Amino acid sequence: MRVSSPELAEAFAAGVNSRGIDVLAIGLASTELLYFASGSRDVPGAMITASHNPPAYNGIKLCRAGARPVGQDNGLAEIRILLTTGLPTYHGPAGTSQSEDLLPSYAKYLHSLVSLAGSRRLKVVVDAGNGMAGHTAPVVLDDPALEIVPLYFDLDGTFPNHEANPLNPANLVDLRAAVRLHDADIGLAFDGDADRCFFVDENGDTVSPNNVISLIAARELARHPGSAIVYNVVSSKAVAEQITERGGTPVRSRVGHSFIKQEMANHDAVFGGEHSGHYYFRRFWRADSGMLAALHVLVAVGETDQPLSVLAAQFSRYADSGEINRTVADVPAVLDRVEAHYTARGATADRLDGLTITVPEGAWFNLRPSNTEPLLRLNVEAADHGRMTQLRQDVVTLLDQ
Repeated sequence: MRVSSPELAEAFAAGVNSRGIDVLAIGLASTELLYFASGSRDVPGAMITASHNPPAYNGIKLCRAGARPVGQDNGLAEIRILLTTGLPTYHGPAGTSQSEDLLPSYAKYLHSLVSLAGSRRLKVVVDAGNGMAGHTAPVVLDDPALEIVPLYFDLDGTFPNHEANPLNPANLVDLRAAVRLHDADIGLAFDGDADRCFFVDENGDTVSPNNVISLIAARELARHPGSAIVYNVVSSKAVAEQITERGGTPVRSRVGHSFIKQEMANHDAVFGGEHSGHYYFRRFWRADSGMLAALHVLVAVGETDQPLSVLAAQFSRYADSGEINRTVADVPAVLDRVEAHYTARGATADRLDGLTITVPEGAWFNLRPSNTEPLLRLNVEAADHGRMTQLRQDVVTLLDQ
């Protein structure tokens, strides 16, 4: 729904046809609707999107047949070479194009995985941020168990109300206020391409994605005992503890959908979660689905008489900083300097993704270069707010030097 998307989508489809490949155009779509199309039809997919990036951005999100990821180690490097060298000459017949609306069948499939039948009626504020959730949420969340209060459902690629990035707390201000104003049970916020979902409880307070990971993991482990659950290096250590306590196998992964999906395939994991609001499901072709995560949380609230704040609180164990970004000129040098500083003081370090430092009292932090922006991202966790604040300040001071 970005301003430049129709022209780019038309050009991309024409290019595909020119190589003798047929195109199925599914029109306006969230990323997970692309994954549904690719998974259910077992064909490769492409979507014109820039997700949560500013309005002027646009790009192409790709997946292989069955919604399998395309990442740096399985396709992007080859694409980079082809962009430089050009494609080989093709003289065969052109491909064909057809259109189909898959939104109704996508919604039906999600409800076959998580049913709202038997749920108490919930009032839900949904902030689509003028992004693709404004197109998909009215269909997916059309259920007698839900009363929907819409915020910014009009599709608008200029994002006139706020950025379509719910990871930034500033973009949740309107949703939090609306939940309190309407005395709602829960608030949902989606990013621009609607593959991420953030949650606000009945008090208007944001719910940590770590708690959402643990909540959904508990539900999936109840249905699939002993299964593996994948989480990334920035997730709370409470996630791994709670997976183990419920009889599951925690699997730690690098940040990013291609890495999470690969680990899920390696371990046949039933579910995977990231601190950024991405939630992955084995029965959704190991792809991420903010809508499916939303249905899980809605059912978890609706099948009890407890509010979301109480359900989420049972998964909270530690204090975390949230994500702090710093622009750094020489990332490798900074990471080396920070590692040397802390290991000299008895801390342990690992480099699975960026740099994770665990200090002797058990607090930890991760410094990770952004994959999409010239930033170094910091996340800190400790047993209590005081210790977290002190460690956060120590690391920030070191970075700012």
